[in-house]
Amino acid sequence: MAEIGGDPAMEEDRGALVQRLIDTINEIASISDYRCVVKKQYCNLARRLKLLTPMFEEIRDSKEEVSQDTLKALLSFMEALESAKELLRFGGESSKIYLVLEREQIMMKFHEVTAQLEQALSGLSYENLDISDEVKEQVELVLAQFRRAKGRFDSPDVELYEDLLSIYSKNEAATDPTVLRRLVDKLELTGIAELTQESLALHEMVTFSDGDPGESIEKMSMLLKKIKDFVQTENPDMDAPAAEKNILASCSGQASTDKNHKVPPVIPDDFRCPISLELMKDPVIVSTGQTYDRSCIERWLEAGHGTCPKTQQSLSNTLTPNYALRSLIAQWCEANGIEPPKRPNSRPNKTASACSPAEHTKIEILLHKLMSVNPEDQRSAAGEIRLLAKRNADNRVAIAEAGAIPLLVGLLSTPDSRTQEHAVTALLNLSICEDNKGSIISSGAIPGIVHVLKNGGMEARENAAATLFSLSVVDENKVRIGASGAIPPLVKLLSEGTQRGKKDAATALFNLCIYQGNKGKAVRAGVVSTLMKLLTEPGGGMVDEALAILAILSSHPEGKAAIGAAEAVPVLVEVIGTGSPRNRENAAAVLVHLCSGDQQHIIEAQKLGVMSSLLELAQNGTDRGKRKAAQLLERMNRFAEQQMQVQAQAQAEAQSETQSHPPTTTNAIGT
Repeated sequence: MAEIGGDPAMEEDRGALVQRLIDTINEIASISDYRCVVKKQYCNLARRLKLLTPMFEEIRDSKEEVSQDTLKALLSFMEALESAKELLRFGGESSKIYLVLEREQIMMKFHEVTAQLEQALSGLSYENLDISDEVKEQVELVLAQFRRAKGRFDSPDVELYEDLLSIYSKNEAATDPTVLRRLVDKLELTGIAELTQESLALHEMVTFSDGDPGESIEKMSMLLKKIKDFVQTENPDMDAPAAEKNILASCSGQASTDKNHKVPPVIPDDFRCPISLELMKDPVIVSTGQTYDRSCIERWLEAGHGTCPKTQQSLSNTLTPNYALRSLIAQWCEANGIEPPKRPNSRPNKTASACSPAEHTKIEILLHKLMSVNPEDQRSAAGEIRLLAKRNADNRVAIAEAGAIPLLVGLLSTPDSRTQEHAVTALLNLSICEDNKGSIISSGAIPGIVHVLKNGGMEARENAAATLFSLSVVDENKVRIGASGAIPPLVKLLSEGTQRGKKDAATALFNLCIYQGNKGKAVRAGVVSTLMKLLTEPGGGMVDEALAILAILSSHPEGKAAIGAAEAVPVLVEVIGTGSPRNRENAAAVLVHLCSGDQQHIIEAQKLGVMSSLLELAQNGTDRGKRKAAQLLERMNRFAEQQMQVQAQAQAEAQSETQSHPPTTTNAIGT
C-alpha cells in the first residue's frame, strides 16, 4: 500500500475532510426532536454515529500520514454520512401522517442508508490508523450494530396505518371517534401547536416524495383536517391562533342561547388554506389557478419554492386577490355568528413597478395632460390611463407611483361626463392593485365616486359601484363607504340599472352589509323590496345575489322585520324546495331568522309544506344547508310540541270545569 507523505496539499485535504466528518456528526447530534413514529430507529442511528466522533478527532490530531485508500474510504463515509443527515433531518421535520402512510418507502430508505454506512465503515482500515485501542473497540461495536440493523426490520404499527386508511375512506358521519382518539394519541397531535406544525410539514416534504406529491398532499391534508376537527371539537378551549380563538369565542358566546352552537362550526374545506389548513384571511389565486392564504403562499415562495404546493406546476410571483371567495368566507362567518378574519393592513414589501423608461415617460406625459386646463386633453389622458391601468399590474403600480391618483380623483366632479367616466374607471382598474387601495382612499376618492354613482351616466355609475366593491374588501373601508351615503344610490342602481349594473350594485351591497352598521342603512334605503322584486322576476338572473344579501340582512332586527313584512315566506319555501344548493341554503338561513320567536311565520311555512323540503335538505344539502334545515326542523317540532301541550292543557281545564259544575236536570210536575 503506497503511503502519501510530505504533500502539504494532501494533508490539508485530509484535515478539511475529517473536520467535515466531525461537523456533520455534530449536526446530526443536534437533531433531537424526531417524529414519534420513527423516533426509536432514528435515535439509535444518531447515537451510533455520535460514537464515531472520537475516531475522527484522533485522525484529525494524528501526525501520521494517511494512505490513498484511507482517504477514499473517508470520502465514501462522508457521502454515506450526508445521506444519513438528510434522512435524520427529514425524520425530525417531516409529516407524521406521511411517515405512517409511506412507511415502506421510509423504512426502505432507512435500511439503504444503514447499509451504505456499514459498507463505508467496513472499507475504512481503522485497525491500521493511529487511534487508541478504546476507540478501535468502539468503532467495532458500531460496525457490529450497523450489521445487525441492516438485517433487522422492526414491526410497523399496523393498527396506526389501518386507522389512518379507515378515516380517509369514510365520510365524517361514519368516522369512529374511538379511532380518531387513538390516532390523536399515537401521532401526538393533541394541541394546536402540534397540528400547525404537522400542517406546515406536509408541504415542506413534497420534494422528498417519490410518488405524486400533489396527490399525496391532498390525501394527507384531508386526513389532517378530520383529525384537527376532532381535536377542536373535543377541546374547544385549547390554545389556538388568534383567528381560531375568535371563532371559538364567538361560538361559546352563543352556546348559552342556542344548543345548536355548543360545538364550534366546522370550517368548510374550500375556506381553508391548503398549506396551513386555517380559515383564510386574505385568499389569493396563484398562476396555476389554486387559492391560498396570502401570508402562507408568500412564505412558501420566500423559502425558495418555485412550484405550486398542490399541483407541482411552476409558479410565477403574481398573486391575484380572490374577492369572490373572500366574500363567501365573510358570508359564512356572518351566518355562523363569527367575526370575519382580519386581513393584514399592509404588507412590508410594496410592489415595485417593472415598467420600462419609455413607459414611465409616457405616463409622465399623460399626467401633464391631466393637469391641463384643456378639457379635451384631460379627457384623452384619462382615457389612455384607463386603458394602461387595465393592461397589466406593472402599469397600475407605475401610474400610482407617478402621482396619478389625486389627479383622477379631482376629475370625478368634472361636468364632462366622458372624462368623469374615464376617471372613475381608471380608479377601478388601479384599485385592483392592493397597494393602491390605501392611496385611493387617502386621496379622498369616496365622496367623488359616490357623486358619480348618483349623477353619472349608466356606464360610469356601474364602474363607480364596482370601484366601491373593490375598495370595500378592506374592512375599515366598509365603514367609510357606508357613512358616505353610497348605499341609497347603490340600491337605486340595483333597481334601475342594466344587468351588469345590477350585478355590480349587488356585489358592492353584499360586501358593505357584512358590516353590521350598514345593514340598517340598506334596509332604510328600501333594499328589501328591491331584492324581493329581483327574487320573483322571471328570468331576471339575480336570484343568487338577492338571496345572498337577504341572508345577511335577516340577522339584523330591521332586516328581519322588513323581510317579514314583504311576505317573503312563500318565496323562501319555494326556493328551499326547488332552488340550487347555494340558494336553498340561503333561503333556509333567512327562514331561520324569520321563524326565530315568530309563530306566525312558522305556521305559514308549515302550511306551505316546507317540512318535506327541509327533511330532504337536511339529508342532501350543503353543509350549511343541512345545519339550517336542522335548526328549522327543531324549531318547528318544538312549536308543534308546545301547541299539543296547550291543547292538552285546554282540554284538561275544560274537563275539570265540567266535573266541578255538572249539568242540572229539572223535573216538570203537572198541576
